[in-house]
Amino acid sequence: MENLKDKVVYITGGTHGIGFGVAKVLLSKGMRVAISGRRQEDAEEAAKKITSDENRVLGIASDVTDFENEKTAIAKIVEKFGQLDVVLANAGVGHFAPIYELKNEDWKQMIDTNLTGAFHTLKASFEALKKSEGYYITLASLAGTNFFENGAGYNASKFGVVGFTQAAMLDLRSHNIKVSTIMPGSVASQFNNHVPSSSDDWKIQPEDIGELVYDLLKMHPRTLPSKIEVRPTRPDKK
Repeated sequence: MENLKDKVVYITGGTHGIGFGVAKVLLSKGMRVAISGRRQEDAEEAAKKITSDENRVLGIASDVTDFENEKTAIAKIVEKFGQLDVVLANAGVGHFAPIYELKNEDWKQMIDTNLTGAFHTLKASFEALKKSEGYYITLASLAGTNFFENGAGYNASKFGVVGFTQAAMLDLRSHNIKVSTIMPGSVASQFNNHVPSSSDDWKIQPEDIGELVYDLLKMHPRTLPSKIEVRPTRPDKK
């Protein structure tokens, strides 16, 4: 995208953490931003924290596990801004336990949110992105290529997101829609009820992911970094 000014980005799970950090960065680059969360009050409060200019931000309630929710969210974005240029499927949850202790409902929530949610978001936004010749990006994880103990459910969901996104890239490039997946390592965010502190300074910061998304959007249209791994430069040594 040669000029990002007034382009519209939709970020799922954008009320805190990585999604919120990306929203702040892209707004600072001149884009208009829509963020979603499960509760309308949370989405509206987060939107106000990003900017007081209501013409440049929209907070929406949407549960990505519900396809109709995502269809409604996309319709609201297009109604307000007149277009949709970029989608970041960022909503995610994690539960970690040995497979023999992992609860059925926790497995289902991870698959429904992390994987099926990414499908719902893309399916709902396809026509708008086709019209704008836009960009669809998933927020996966290094857990989508590196399995680890107690991570069977989370690994399954993120391995799925990586595979889904790469296949979608092949489906959508003929429609002039670019598709990428970003696979971060340790990020200083509120994921899994973590409270970031100075002890997280060594980690990737949410705004760093925002700068990475910006770099992807500024890439020449002929070039597509389809899968990006990103990790802390110097891991914490305990």
